[in-house]
Amino acid sequence: MTRTVGGPKGRWSAASARHRRWLVVAAVAALLVQMAVAMVTTAVEQTPTIDEPVYVGAAADSLHHHRVRYNPEHPPLGKLIIATGVAFARPHLDAGFAGDQTALGRHVLYEAGNDPWRLMLCARLPMIALTLLFGLVVFAFARDLTGPVGGAVALALYTFSPDVIAHGSLATLDVPAAGFLLTSVWLLWRARRRPRWHLPLAGVALGAALATKMSMLAAVPVLLLLAVLSVRYARRTRHRTPRDHARSLGIGVAAAVAMALIAVAVVWATYLLVDPRLRWTPTGPVPAVHGLRGLAVHWLPLPEAYRDGMRIQFGFEQDTWRGFLLGRRYVGSLWYYLPVALLVKTPLGMLALWSAGAVTMAAVPRLRPAAPYVLVPAAVLLFAALDGARNLGVRYAIFLPMFLAVAAAGLMAVRRRWAYGATLALVLFVAVSSLRTYPYYLPYSNEAFGGPSRTHLRLHDSNVDWGQDLGRLADRLRDRYRGERIWLVYKGSGVPSAYGIRASDPRRVAPDRVRGLLVVSDSSIAQATGRLAALIDGSRPIDEVGHSITIYRR
Repeated sequence: MTRTVGGPKGRWSAASARHRRWLVVAAVAALLVQMAVAMVTTAVEQTPTIDEPVYVGAAADSLHHHRVRYNPEHPPLGKLIIATGVAFARPHLDAGFAGDQTALGRHVLYEAGNDPWRLMLCARLPMIALTLLFGLVVFAFARDLTGPVGGAVALALYTFSPDVIAHGSLATLDVPAAGFLLTSVWLLWRARRRPRWHLPLAGVALGAALATKMSMLAAVPVLLLLAVLSVRYARRTRHRTPRDHARSLGIGVAAAVAMALIAVAVVWATYLLVDPRLRWTPTGPVPAVHGLRGLAVHWLPLPEAYRDGMRIQFGFEQDTWRGFLLGRRYVGSLWYYLPVALLVKTPLGMLALWSAGAVTMAAVPRLRPAAPYVLVPAAVLLFAALDGARNLGVRYAIFLPMFLAVAAAGLMAVRRRWAYGATLALVLFVAVSSLRTYPYYLPYSNEAFGGPSRTHLRLHDSNVDWGQDLGRLADRLRDRYRGERIWLVYKGSGVPSAYGIRASDPRRVAPDRVRGLLVVSDSSIAQATGRLAALIDGSRPIDEVGHSITIYRR
């Protein structure tokens, strides 16, 4: 005698399956809500970081004048997304403004009669929404590989990543570019089953990544090879003769070319959306690029503004930048900067899960086909970033918390109780470490390096102090040090007087005249030499703000 599906056992199984689905839905919702709270809190409390005014100014200019003029070193899509929020603030912009992109950002935020707090929040909210949507991509990608529990593990790592929270709550371009690229890779993975539907969408997502940041160009060859791989897999049952194999390869190459054309079309569409007439006149010098790079830029089938932006980026790579790592000041770049900075700024449990997940993905036969999709694009982008001249922060590797969260979900394929228990324990460790730094996510460092309060001793710039705490400094000075003489060395794009801070620059007067409070951004402390170093050495630290600004008494 056989049981029917509708019998007691069948009904119990169906109810259990529904219960598990609702548990997964509740876990996904809870993780995204806590991330949203963390990012919105950060967006509300932080003043503009160094890069944000440039992007906000360019977004406001495109809204008013429908042109691509400012910030050509980055394509317009990210700034169009920012503009969707800026439009709600209805910013004023003087028609006769003349100046560079830095002056434009300062003008829009502080000189044109706009409310900088409201304008920055409106600019950041679209990026917060997009960061949350990319969390769903992380979940879906990991679920496709290892099931809903693995998807929840990957999403937990993503939503508790201090770097993703910190940069996902800013009106900047690092998170959206990486998120669009991850979306493209996920769609390529799904194209192994339905290439006709997913390959065009993968091309759109790749185009969106390229239309947000030019650094994503390094991953294009990898994604096109993955497109060929996906088509060959989808046609694997038709491989009967060498001729069939050759035909499948040809179809795969044709599909990759079509995907590339779609990505190029998306980039063109982005520029046309800003300015249908494609007007482009550089507002500053565009460096000449020679050799193979120059030829590559010249022959790219992309708008002239995009190619000039690439030339500007290559010009940045020729500049000499100052760095700071583990207490050491240096000139130039260090190839090991990013690996060391990631060791400092990534939660310890996350580092363990990333490593174990990558090994598992390469070792477990069921997951091995996914390794080229998850691990190779991240590795290629990381190697490209290692070669960069600007040692300014782990934001240049913000794609790692996304791709490696998916890889970490591979531990669910081991199907051993110890693997489940260890994964749960490490995820909880990550969650506690992340929640403890709330709401100071930008200066986060893990427990092995002393936590957020010690980050400034080892790293600088966007790793710890990106100008984000000017508002908090104003509140601290008003609450604890009202009426005292303030001497300020601030590294950022904010205007101190706009937040009620009345201060003088101590570097412009004789040292013996500097009496009272000496307030210094931690990035300035890291690079301090000469007069500023002498002033700091002769002062006593008495307070800190946001783990990014130190207050001294002289």
